[in-house]
Amino acid sequence: MGVFAALPGARAVGGCVRDHLAGLPVQDIDMAAPFPPEEIMARLRAAGFKVFETGLAHGTVTAVLQRQPIEVTSLRRDVVTDGRHAQVAWTTDWREDAARRDFTINAMSLDAAGGLHDYFGGLEDLRARRVRFVGDAATRLAEDYLRALRFFRFQARYGGPEPDATALAAIRAAVPGLARLSAERVWMEIKRLLAAPDPRAALALMRETGVLAAVLPEAGEPARLDAAIAEGAGDVLLRLAMLLPLGTDIGALARRLRLSGEERARLLALHRGAALPAGRDARSLRRFAAELAERGLATPFEAALVAKAEAPGLDLAPFRALPEGPHFPVQGRDGLALGIPPGPRLGALLEELRRWWLEGGAEADRAACLARLGELARRDAS
Repeated sequence: MGVFAALPGARAVGGCVRDHLAGLPVQDIDMAAPFPPEEIMARLRAAGFKVFETGLAHGTVTAVLQRQPIEVTSLRRDVVTDGRHAQVAWTTDWREDAARRDFTINAMSLDAAGGLHDYFGGLEDLRARRVRFVGDAATRLAEDYLRALRFFRFQARYGGPEPDATALAAIRAAVPGLARLSAERVWMEIKRLLAAPDPRAALALMRETGVLAAVLPEAGEPARLDAAIAEGAGDVLLRLAMLLPLGTDIGALARRLRLSGEERARLLALHRGAALPAGRDARSLRRFAAELAERGLATPFEAALVAKAEAPGLDLAPFRALPEGPHFPVQGRDGLALGIPPGPRLGALLEELRRWWLEGGAEADRAACLARLGELARRDAS
């Protein structure tokens, strides 16, 4: 790899090492090098990399070669920590850099020859499915309280049935410190946790330690989430919607966690569900799928899954088999092309056409819809 040649002594670190050793797909490549960031940038540029200062205050730059981004960070040691942020100094001591990391499974590194450097028993913990803090758990948490949430995310993906008791005790004591975390970082960790294949055991631990009440007090009992996971629902916002009791103030939650407008709208739609069609014939189901597609916030299966939480006997099969809903094939410019002038009349004709299209089970194609629009325009002009 070019980075090893440009930065003698560099190593792959963190998640890419952990996932490689666990036999999991490696998503992003992170590296560290025993040079100050300015020297790292100079060496990388001399080797032909494009370099971006993505986190220079903390010694991190992003190197790009042939469209492959790699984060490279100077070896660091913490000088001052305040529970969320740290002032750092550069070092050449790999063990010192590893000691400031959160969990032993994240503190391993691989050199250019493939040699593993494991100062704190990370490989053993990985094999034992044990998520354990580096050094003293309370100290690691006091340095950065976000590590409490990260613990549960890693527990969901890498942990076994017996979580580290020392870590849980330290997290219980650290719950008041969670109030110092920004809403954006809390939401990011919640999303990452809910994206795990099965986050329920980790969520139960969060509830037991008081963490869930601190960061997501709206969370209800897991029965609805159990149903969603049992049906194979992996979407993060759908899982969150199923974790929240009916009647939850989604607007207040969205403001507190600073969800994006798109996230808020989708969560609200998923939480409320949609009125399912009375009939299960093909035309009714196709119309239902088309109406949801217009909103773009939920699929027929998601809407039915929310409804099933209140109607356990509901058969999901017809909704699961529905493809993505058809979209209304005509736009305003099509009406203009037919000679209909812009304005309220065109809008009214398009709305009438849309109702006709839906009443027909959203089956009419573009040509049929344009023909019908022409008929409506001539009728209206007569």
